Amino acid sequence: MDKDHRSTGEDIPFFHPTPTAERPLAGMTILVVEDSRFASEALRLMCLRSGARIRRADCLASAHRHLNTYRPTVAVVDLGLPDGSGLTLIAEMHRDSTRVPVLLATSGADRAEAERAALQAGADGFLPKPVESLGAFQSEILRHLPAEMHPRGPRDLAAAALEPDRLALREDLGHALSLLNSDSLPTGYLRRFLLGLARSAHDDGLEETARALPARLAHEDRANLRALLADRVAGLAAV
Repeated sequence: MDKDHRSTGEDIPFFHPTPTAERPLAGMTILVVEDSRFASEALRLMCLRSGARIRRADCLASAHRHLNTYRPTVAVVDLGLPDGSGLTLIAEMHRDSTRVPVLLATSGADRAEAERAALQAGADGFLPKPVESLGAFQSEILRHLPAEMHPRGPRDLAAAALEPDRLALREDLGHALSLLNSDSLPTGYLRRFLLGLARSAHDDGLEETARALPARLAHEDRANLRALLADRVAGLAAV
């Protein structure tokens, strides 16, 4: 009697995508550790256009759950996370015996300071927010990979920016409002979150407001910020 190959799995070839000029990251899994839905959506579009599979974690605890299950080819870690600093995760991943091949940091904070801290923690490179250029995203990953993992032939460096869904921006603004209404408001985290969001959305007014936030928000500060965020949400609802 012939063997049932459907049950044994014999003679079934394992398909592993090969990087090409059009899809230079094919076959790779990229773990994005990012609390902003808007920033994550931009990275998701870039991964899909590049041929990579994306997995997302929105905090340190979620990232650890992912890393306990599989090892990604690339990790992109935001430095400001709700349950701690991304620098801690980068340092842990850098010391791991099965280190992720490419470990990148991203942040909307001052680039020089954030990049220096990330590299000292063990990151291979840095992606400043907003991450919009597909070509720059691909190049930053490929330059840290061995040559045999690069696509063959010339690669067109796409200069066009990818714009994520504005609904993701609305979700982030709603998240900021919920933080603002919390009795135990983490002001430092809220400021970092709004700075990154403002830069990703090219919202100069929101960025200026976030930079000026005091360490402790008075009732008037909360009211003013709540009105600004509600206005941004209303504007997106009208689009």
